[in-house]
Amino acid sequence: MDWKEKIVIVTGASSGIGNATAELLLSKGARVYNLDIRPADNAASFIQCDLRNRSDIRNAIDTVYQKEKRVDMLFANAGAHLFASMEETTDEQVDNLVALNILGSFFTVQSVIPIMKKQNKGSIVLMGSDQSFVGKASSSVYGMTKGAIAQLTKSTAIDYAPFNIRVNCICPGTIDTPLLHRAVDHYSSIKSVDQQTVYESLNTIQPLGRIGKAEEIATVVAFLLSDENSFMTGSLVSADGGYVCQ
Repeated sequence: MDWKEKIVIVTGASSGIGNATAELLLSKGARVYNLDIRPADNAASFIQCDLRNRSDIRNAIDTVYQKEKRVDMLFANAGAHLFASMEETTDEQVDNLVALNILGSFFTVQSVIPIMKKQNKGSIVLMGSDQSFVGKASSSVYGMTKGAIAQLTKSTAIDYAPFNIRVNCICPGTIDTPLLHRAVDHYSSIKSVDQQTVYESLNTIQPLGRIGKAEEIATVVAFLLSDENSFMTGSLVSADGGYVCQ
């Protein structure tokens, strides 16, 4: 497909999978807007946006629309992780994860949908997780948010299929990103386990025998966004080294 001049919004493109996706799409010729709380070392047009704040989201999407007069694609990627059981989770942590992982995605999609309806075309990818399919220990709130994203994907795909808007969900497993490194740091500190031991364990539980790379997920996201993926909507797409097929 010809990506030249395609207008793409990526939330949370300042690091990790979002950054890798922005760089890949930029290399293909797309015009990419990064909605994040801090800037990145990539060439995407940066718009400062707290994805927990619905006014920030609406203003950022409107800024893109006023400049470009269209939005072709959205990757609602921004999110946070929490390793904690229900009893270990504070009220503030619940509020933060729900605000960012669920409501941030909801209001981003809600702000883009009217633009795509006018165009009678659009492609949206939401950031799910292997925990959109399976449960993990000490992940009650994080898993809850990713289960919600799975259902948001399906309902939105049904509602807007008549407008030629496709909505899919990428569900990565364990990926080498700053988010993972922070999670490992936290786990090793509270469990008094050497970090190298944690990483070795993460490698061995994947059928492919390693954790993934952000660039590998970016490639799948690009396909899901692209016109080459013209007959897929409402799908939850695993990219997890085979973890959830076990």
